[in-house]
Amino acid sequence: MWTRLALLVLAMLLGGCAAAPLLPTATSLLNGPANSDFHSGTSIRLERANFVTVKTNAVGQARGWSLFGVLTMAPARLGTAMDRLYISAEMQAGRPQTLANVMAERSSSFYILFSVPRVTVRADVVEFVPKESTGKSDDGSRP
Repeated sequence: MWTRLALLVLAMLLGGCAAAPLLPTATSLLNGPANSDFHSGTSIRLERANFVTVKTNAVGQARGWSLFGVLTMAPARLGTAMDRLYISAEMQAGRPQTLANVMAERSSSFYILFSVPRVTVRADVVEFVPKESTGKSDDGSRP
């Protein structure tokens, strides 16, 4: 009986991952709020010509790893990816810069005994320029 049980466990480990599509769902259920999505209440109005694009497609990425695709040993943290995004974007304190078109993506690579979860954050860096003192309002008409 122990031989059959050992063979069953060995077959499960080496026989492929039929449940691989279900693993991200199971992982998100086990990790709880740490796996929540990024939401921001700040909005940027880029309707007027009062900004300059400083850098496009700045990227920050964080990786982790999970044993058997379920037991998270090192999580891929959004905070780490955002820190790396700011470094990549070369943001400067005191300048009127912000991130625009921010996109966060979660993905995982599954292998036989482990998986590598990944969080990637992409954004464009824009810098706001002061209004010109030409005597015209934002819509081009005179005050």
